[in-house]
Amino acid sequence: MNRVSFIIATALLTALSLSAQTPRLVESRPNAKAKQWTAYETVTVDRLPGFKLRKKDPGTDSYGGWTCASYEATGFFRTEKVGDRWWIIDPEGHPYIIKGVAVFSMGGSDRQKAAVLEKFGTPQVWASTQMDMLRSYGFNSLGAWSRVEEVRKSANPLPYTVIVNPMGMYHSVHLKRYGGKYLRHGWQNYRFDLAMVFDPEFDKWVEKALEGVSRYKDDPNLVGYFTDNELPWVNDALDRHLTLLAKDEPGYLAAEKWFKARKGETASVADITPEDREAFNAFYLETYLRKVTTALRKYDPNHMYLGCRFNQHKEELVSKSMFEVAGKYMDIISINHYRKWQPDSQQMSDWIEWSGKPFIITEFYTKGEDSGLPNNTGAGWNVRTQEDRGWFYQNFTMELLKSKGCVGWHWFTYMDNDPENLHTDYSNRDSNKGVVKWNFEPYTVLLDEMKQLNDRVWNLIQYFDKK
Repeated sequence: MNRVSFIIATALLTALSLSAQTPRLVESRPNAKAKQWTAYETVTVDRLPGFKLRKKDPGTDSYGGWTCASYEATGFFRTEKVGDRWWIIDPEGHPYIIKGVAVFSMGGSDRQKAAVLEKFGTPQVWASTQMDMLRSYGFNSLGAWSRVEEVRKSANPLPYTVIVNPMGMYHSVHLKRYGGKYLRHGWQNYRFDLAMVFDPEFDKWVEKALEGVSRYKDDPNLVGYFTDNELPWVNDALDRHLTLLAKDEPGYLAAEKWFKARKGETASVADITPEDREAFNAFYLETYLRKVTTALRKYDPNHMYLGCRFNQHKEELVSKSMFEVAGKYMDIISINHYRKWQPDSQQMSDWIEWSGKPFIITEFYTKGEDSGLPNNTGAGWNVRTQEDRGWFYQNFTMELLKSKGCVGWHWFTYMDNDPENLHTDYSNRDSNKGVVKWNFEPYTVLLDEMKQLNDRVWNLIQYFDKK
């Protein structure tokens, strides 16, 4: 090789080496109607300096826990902090990180029912073959709203979660009293954006919702329970209870009693301070959590409580007092994460420090504009391709693994809704959120990128912990 060729070859090798360590740029926008695209730095597994991409993770047991380490085996999933890192410990005593998808379901449209019959024959065959498919791409868990009964009948089920909705059930009854429509409500359709935790009738629905979980109490494949989803824990809940509710309503009476005990009999709404609002929200949340966990422990003392799925970045996710309360009742704190390209390291540290518990991300996603769907709805951002979706997944989950307090995640969701089914939730109907299409055809480009990370989680943890 002459000198010129050597110089050119050296330059090319240097450029390739640098590009391998440079984050990718992935363009995103809030929805298909937004004109502005923004490029985000996106780190992928193949571009981590010094990470051994070819090295495989250790072997796993039937639950997906790594057999290279062992802790106390209780026969059920639990959590343990080892050094400065939190883990889920699986029923056999092995460390486990959830890598899951939410809403493992067949859909409900006529076209989807026909597709199930054509491709799988029966719902049970669908469940078994699709769990095998997810497992082949490195997933080891199923999130909320999954078809649990079909999962449990399988010879080789994935660990699963159950969601029960005591406040949701009571809300349906409460709404009927107002003719099916509140004059003032928030985006979750709660009157005045308040959860009715103080209503005595809510207690009855807590019992009714949770008594049925006893059928799961001996199942080692159950990870744990969620109760409700994205309840409206608004910052000014104290003000709303005292100014918007009628003076004979349980919510008003509870708030008034709490406020006067704190500030004195002559205190008025004008005397409310930010500290009062924060303290009341802790009381408000604790009232809910005490009721649901008391019932949950009565009917199933064996499995973890995974929380009520916090989601508002300017409300509960920045509230120290609410996380302190959550840590008293939740084994793992569940968080639906939207509107940010990746989780913030300081915020994750706050969640862990405030609560003294680990957390799990129970919803996150992006939508690909190469899917053929309009992608105008939903909180997740749009990207151009399925490959971009996979790169987002890698970047997002690696930030979670760095935190030492995240014990897993559920991608939202398993399947795109049928866009022709006008009876589905509008926010899901037209958007590419799934890892499979509405007709069960997998997005293999996306799944291949997900697998690249899923198959290396143990090694990534060792890599980040050494760093």
